[in-house]
Amino acid sequence: MNLAFLDPLLHKPGPWASVYFDTSDATEDAAAVRELQARGARDRLADLGADEATCRAVYDTLGGLAPDDAGRAVFATDGETVLDVPLAAPPPSPPLTSWAVLPRLGPLLDYGERDPTCLVAFVDRRGADLQLRGTHGRPRPADEVRGRQWPMHRTGRADWSERHFQLAVQNTWDENAARIAERLAADAERAHAEMLVLAGDRRERRAVRERLPESLREVTVESDHGGRAAGSSPRLLDADIAQAREDLAREHTTEALERFEAGRMPAHGRVDAAEGVPALVDAAREHRIDTLLVRLDGPDLHQDVWVGHEPDQLAVRRTDSRYLGEPAPAAARADDALLRSAAATGADVVALRGAGAGTGAMPVGGLGALLRWPYTDGVPGGGHRATA
Repeated sequence: MNLAFLDPLLHKPGPWASVYFDTSDATEDAAAVRELQARGARDRLADLGADEATCRAVYDTLGGLAPDDAGRAVFATDGETVLDVPLAAPPPSPPLTSWAVLPRLGPLLDYGERDPTCLVAFVDRRGADLQLRGTHGRPRPADEVRGRQWPMHRTGRADWSERHFQLAVQNTWDENAARIAERLAADAERAHAEMLVLAGDRRERRAVRERLPESLREVTVESDHGGRAAGSSPRLLDADIAQAREDLAREHTTEALERFEAGRMPAHGRVDAAEGVPALVDAAREHRIDTLLVRLDGPDLHQDVWVGHEPDQLAVRRTDSRYLGEPAPAAARADDALLRSAAATGADVVALRGAGAGTGAMPVGGLGALLRWPYTDGVPGGGHRATA
């Protein structure tokens, strides 16, 4: 999971109201139920010590939510709703409600986007329509590429002038494929897309794919279903995309656990992975975490750490935080602090839902990391634990 969408939460000091709200109920009294739950969340926040303006902001946001397939995560501070995130799975009812120094981010791994963010391109020889499927809820239009429109069609004649014309048609196709590939690369980077699906004309799909940057081509799949033409049925394409996203998520998790298993064992004085709260706090403070591994039932997730206003101001002990330039540190959950740090430094996050359970690959305590650069003299804080 890429947490770039959490950027608005990184620039305000808090404290934060966080509410995970179910909007999936389609019964006749759903509106009345949501109203009661919105009031309950407001009152719960007030009981936890939230200021009246922030309670009101949360209530107004929850009251204005329309029914959808799952729910929303709402984050507010200082009388303002700062972020409203669509969820992929309904949270429990009554709503999960928190008032704390940091936004309550841990439940996003349970109820947030579970599949890789996906850019879908419906291509033909004239251009492409782009669609984004990811952390922002249902599929939404992302872009349109309009290529050269003439010459476009070959003829069956074989004289010199027609061969010249057919070469011009091929040049048009090639130019349009290059234009589509260039735009796809830019849009995929901008949207933090983790995979690309090419649908539509088979020959143009191949031409576009050949012109993609290697890093994007490696996470590109093609579907024979769907297209730009009116009346194209999306049902089979949806199934292809769902399967591709599931396969990529499983591969991503397996690869991360294999790298973690190899990296946690010292090799030639290098340690490329860390586990346990003390080691991860040190790594986060140094912007060393490349991929954060979180086992959702891990006991270390709710362990307290000490944080400051900045995402890299973390410490295991309160006294240590004074040396980080934070005169008034506050206690926060380890998972929320590490997820905030991951969002700030562009680290990936892999939620472990039983994958690897019962093997030595799972991080001890539920928190582990693959590192951007290794430790050469062991992991600070005693975070490295060799497996038996």
